[in-house]
Amino acid sequence: MKRTFRIKEVWIHLISWICLLSFPIGITLVQNGKIQPAFLSQIFFNPIVFYANYSFLAPKLLLKKKIVLYIFASIGFLILINFIVNKIPVHAPFDRLDNLKHLKYSFPPPRNLKYAMRGIFFFAFFLLGGIFCLMVDFYKRDKVSKETEVQRTETELQFLKAQLNPHFLFNSLNSVYSLVRNKSNDAPEAVLTLSELMRYMLYEANQEIVPLIKEIEYIKNYVSLQRLRLSNSEDVRLSIKGEYEKKKIYPLLLISFIENAFKYGTDFKGVTDINIRIQVVENTLTFSVDNVIGVYRKNKNNSGVGLINIKNRLELLYPNLYTLGIQEKNGRHMVDLTLILT
Repeated sequence: MKRTFRIKEVWIHLISWICLLSFPIGITLVQNGKIQPAFLSQIFFNPIVFYANYSFLAPKLLLKKKIVLYIFASIGFLILINFIVNKIPVHAPFDRLDNLKHLKYSFPPPRNLKYAMRGIFFFAFFLLGGIFCLMVDFYKRDKVSKETEVQRTETELQFLKAQLNPHFLFNSLNSVYSLVRNKSNDAPEAVLTLSELMRYMLYEANQEIVPLIKEIEYIKNYVSLQRLRLSNSEDVRLSIKGEYEKKKIYPLLLISFIENAFKYGTDFKGVTDINIRIQVVENTLTFSVDNVIGVYRKNKNNSGVGLINIKNRLELLYPNLYTLGIQEKNGRHMVDLTLILT
């Protein structure tokens, strides 16, 4: 990327100087019918003035906030350049200004006007070099800032996912443990389902983005595992609608809401009542899960890690592309999420 920027910068400079230098060369050629070598050496002082500021004075002094030293160095450099160029004997367009003093004016032109014009032109190129230097520095700083922000975001996402995976594992292992402890015949199937879940997390969820169909299959396996654990799973409902085979999504965005529904969705009779709905219409995914507010209440100091992480991930991955609502109403806890899949 840095090499590409360098190549573009070289082409910009080359084209700009061809345009700028062709103008005075063309005027001299029209006026005199030829171009003197001394004149070429004189006009090529313009790039020297430009790059002296662009490549040395501005980066070494101005950008390092040595303002006073920069001002004095600039003045001294411009005086030296003007002195050198004025010693070059050549018939240039500015020399025609000497003819103005032989004409009759109410206000005669200033003496040494051609030298003043040369000085103005040098100052313009010198100033242009400083402006270009500041623009390039701003562009580089902005680019570095954006790259740093991207790296920070990626690091934060990796940290959030690292927190989320153990949280999922603890919940899943608890489900399998309860089956083994009760000597359930479903324990082998639970272990097999858990292995499928872990395979997805190890080999699929580490990707930046995954097919939505795989994420939904992962959710189905998780719900199946929970149903095996429950003594009464009739009120655990999962509804999936829409054409989602070709859609993609960032992984592990929905599972935390489902985990919390199973964890806290058991009433005082031991019945788990959870309703999960996923619908995809074009590029819009609508997800909702509601569960009965059970007797097992949250420990505010130790729970909710998954939900906090998922909110942070949504903000990082889908800024301005999601709406999330969480509320308790009529004895039920409800989550409604809408995602615009990109």
